Amino acid sequence: MRLSNLADYAVVIMSAAARAGHGARLSATVLAEETGIPLPTTQKLLGKLAAAGLFRSARGGGGGFVLTRGPGEISLADVVEAVEGPIAMTTCVDEGRQCCALEEACQVRPQWSVVNNAIRGALSGVSLASLSGVH
Repeated sequence: MRLSNLADYAVVIMSAAARAGHGARLSATVLAEETGIPLPTTQKLLGKLAAAGLFRSARGGGGGFVLTRGPGEISLADVVEAVEGPIAMTTCVDEGRQCCALEEACQVRPQWSVVNNAIRGALSGVSLASLSGVH
């Protein structure tokens, strides 16, 4: 399993926001400059992260993006799911999705949810605070 570049960049942006301090207002330009992520990509990711409820945005002179929770309350799973959608190792663990041609006879399918839950649990156990070195 490999994170997409966008998910990786989202973690970098969230870590930069965590280091700025809870309550700090950050612009897309500042985050792009600090992280080295191109401004259009930073803007796109900030929109996704805000839509997922990880940032609150405000327009105007005093505007910018503010973390909605402290870095210790945001997990790596929260960030990855904001960009990638629900963590699902295979389509078998997606509710309501047709799995594959082997679905009827597959002996492994019932175990994928165990694997998926273990991976999601591991990502949930890593806080933004620990990733960014903020305590």
